[in-house]
Amino acid sequence: MRFAFTDDQLMFRDAVADLLANECPPEKVRWSWSDDNGRDPQLWSALAAMGVIGLTAPEAGGGLGMNEVDLLPILTEAGRAALPAPLLETTAVVVPLLAESAPDALAATWLPDLSDGSAIATISLEGQPFVVDAHIADLLVAERNGSLFAVPGANLRLTPQASVDGARRLFTAEWDEADAELIASGDAAAAAVALAFNRGAVAAAAELIGMAERMIAMTVEYVVARQQFGVPIGSFQAVKHHLADAELKVSFARPMVWNAAYALANGEPGLDRSVSMAKCFASDAAEVVARKALQCHGAIGYTTEHDLHFWLKRSWALAASWGDAGWHRRRVAALLLD
Repeated sequence: MRFAFTDDQLMFRDAVADLLANECPPEKVRWSWSDDNGRDPQLWSALAAMGVIGLTAPEAGGGLGMNEVDLLPILTEAGRAALPAPLLETTAVVVPLLAESAPDALAATWLPDLSDGSAIATISLEGQPFVVDAHIADLLVAERNGSLFAVPGANLRLTPQASVDGARRLFTAEWDEADAELIASGDAAAAAVALAFNRGAVAAAAELIGMAERMIAMTVEYVVARQQFGVPIGSFQAVKHHLADAELKVSFARPMVWNAAYALANGEPGLDRSVSMAKCFASDAAEVVARKALQCHGAIGYTTEHDLHFWLKRSWALAASWGDAGWHRRRVAALLLD
């Protein structure tokens, strides 16, 4: 089978890339670290106007009715820009979960607002200690005692938590079941949670690929401009080897992520294995790229004044989210030995 994106998918990706280049430069990421709220409503609205936020919502819910393969290049661009917004949680996970598993009335209440960007959603699954961007969420989809609930943001009691990535706000969230609406319970909830976790893992892997590609590009730009002994340090064989090692890891991880997105979109057998291999490969690739980028940048790469640390820290955070590489290796081993 030959996997390739369609012309329409690539045109959509390029349009989003142009938007993020103009509206989410490194200066916007730096601002999100220091701002009290850390989120730009105009950027979110611009993405919604392009159809990005509602990409995975059905057309009846105000979305585009697209799938994980369509979303994959968009998430990669979000990673490349270190987008400070809950695109992963809202579009990749919560929107399709509501469309597939929520009662009709609940889905009809939330999907149009999520699709047009007037509402933001995030998710909390058991085993995940913190909730991303709960401070701006209008809706939290939360797992508790084997059931899934929809909790309005106004009913959450939030406690901010420290995060390695200052642009990725983390919280613990407390809420009462009396203030929530049941989405699913029993086997239906278990199936929805399993699919939501796989979607989150693949989305995180896609963003990691974009971040790794951006770190390689930043490093190439730096080693071409930085001179030592009268020549660019990029001409040194050791630096070339570092960059070759980084690109090799990404080249192996990228098709694994594509394969997992295809498996999600088409209900392919062996989905759990495909997802775990993608997340494992992408996390490992981002870790190697981050290490090589930091080494090639030298001392300046350790400073917060340089933009590199935004991508370093986001990659560390996402590599540990939705199951780290070790967790996914263990899942693959268990699936192979079962």
